[in-house]
Amino acid sequence: MHTTVSSADKTLTIGSDQPFCIIGERINPTGRKTFQEQLRAGDLSAVEKDVADQIAGGAMMLDVNMGAPLVDEAALLAEAVRLIQRLTDVPLCIDSSIVEALEAGLAAYEGKALVNSVTAEDERMEMILPLVKQYGAAVIALPNDDKEIPEDPQRRFELTEYIVEKATGTYGIPIEDIVIDPLAMPIGADSQMVVRTLETIHLIADRIGVNMTLGASNVSFGMPDRHTLNSVFLPMAMGAGLTSAIMDARTPSIVTAVKAGDLMLGNDEWGMAWISAHRAREAAQGT
Repeated sequence: MHTTVSSADKTLTIGSDQPFCIIGERINPTGRKTFQEQLRAGDLSAVEKDVADQIAGGAMMLDVNMGAPLVDEAALLAEAVRLIQRLTDVPLCIDSSIVEALEAGLAAYEGKALVNSVTAEDERMEMILPLVKQYGAAVIALPNDDKEIPEDPQRRFELTEYIVEKATGTYGIPIEDIVIDPLAMPIGADSQMVVRTLETIHLIADRIGVNMTLGASNVSFGMPDRHTLNSVFLPMAMGAGLTSAIMDARTPSIVTAVKAGDLMLGNDEWGMAWISAHRAREAAQGT
């Protein structure tokens, strides 16, 4: 199954037979005090650097979130979308928990966006999925509801089925435009968290076949040497059926692990992307 998103000039295809889709996570004020202060002052200059660094690192799409305290998030998200589309032609993932901000971002966007995100709560679906349909976007959906973030992979799968049924049947969204986030939780909180996520990915890939993404950095939260943990986790998840991730595109070890995963899974014909990236690194190092 292929999920396509686009900017005004470029189309990106996500699928199990495609190179893993790297979605840059950096344009997000969470945990960035200085960036939050800049956004409150209406200063988007840091966004320009974030865009350049992530594209240089290998990002194929960029997640855009303007959810800082005490800002007009809708106005700021629309402004950021317009700015980023002047800087790059990669597609964007428009990210907000506020419906009005999502609508403002979608209205400002040129192309077919990915919306981040909706849950299995009926009220959230009623607010967000009509917007997704109206703007012809794709959407990330998380299998949790108003009662719980399930630990049991089977329960996550059941909620995924519910979301897919409601999105396609009630709101007329094509199944290929639904991207499931199987819920990556911090392994520091419970050493079985990643095992449950991998099992969820397997279930969804085998029984439904939709594309999947997740916040890869969540896995290592609170642990030392996070880059190593993320570099190990992502190829494991790719092998289970994950087809994209919102991740740190600025960290070479993590991006390289993903590219190695593509090669091992047969999504890098003749290893050309791997060889090209290796030669580029050698040239940059002057060797």
